Amino acid sequence: MERPDFPLQEVSKARAAERATSVAAHLDRRFRGQDARVVLDEAINNLFRGRITMVSSFGAESAVLLSLMAEVDPSTPVTFVDTGQLFEETLQYRDALVERLGLTDVRTITPDPERLKRKDPEKFLWQENPTLCCSIRKVEPLARALEGFPAWISGRKRFQGGMRAELPLFEADGARVKVNPLAEWTAADIKDYADRLDLPPHPLVKFGFLSVGCMPCTTRVKPGEDARAGRWRGLTKTECGIHVPNANVLEQEGSGI
Repeated sequence: MERPDFPLQEVSKARAAERATSVAAHLDRRFRGQDARVVLDEAINNLFRGRITMVSSFGAESAVLLSLMAEVDPSTPVTFVDTGQLFEETLQYRDALVERLGLTDVRTITPDPERLKRKDPEKFLWQENPTLCCSIRKVEPLARALEGFPAWISGRKRFQGGMRAELPLFEADGARVKVNPLAEWTAADIKDYADRLDLPPHPLVKFGFLSVGCMPCTTRVKPGEDARAGRWRGLTKTECGIHVPNANVLEQEGSGI
């Protein structure tokens, strides 16, 4: 028998990733065109019962997916990454939505303090190397939080453009399956649902922040601009990295996603 040209643990990872790819493709075909609540119900109560978490930024459009999830099961774990660079309004919004929707298992995670001390002692890494900053403050903490979960739920939508334009309902994320219940929703769908349920908007939306991330890398959106135009303005960077394969290993100066 020929010896593999990479470590056996990597073979195991590769096989797990292949399986996740196969499962995600099958589920995407099966549920394509289904209502978002049906997708959530199946994912939470059937497909990955007790083994799935929703990852939420509690940002500008987060209330819609959180509300749908609360209708299905408000005890579903919700993972929130507090990067240490968020707007105070985002933290207040998180607390308000938790109370309003009756969410009972919101898990706030933070970056490794030792990593921050070594790599970002002055809190200016966002200016020198935003990709590494995102990796340390968001990608790495989330990777740790997702251990033990074979699946997770994301709030991304196709209309957000960029890498999200061809977003499936189910996709592989390494050895995990990622569920995108709102992939097929339009901006009008989001607004209609929020208006119908009178969901509170993020406090910064009224000031022109239509996509809210970390404070140093988020700016107001100008009239006529895409909603995510205010994120990492002036850079080619369009994603923090949690939806980009291997983003947590990018540590070279100037590395980009």
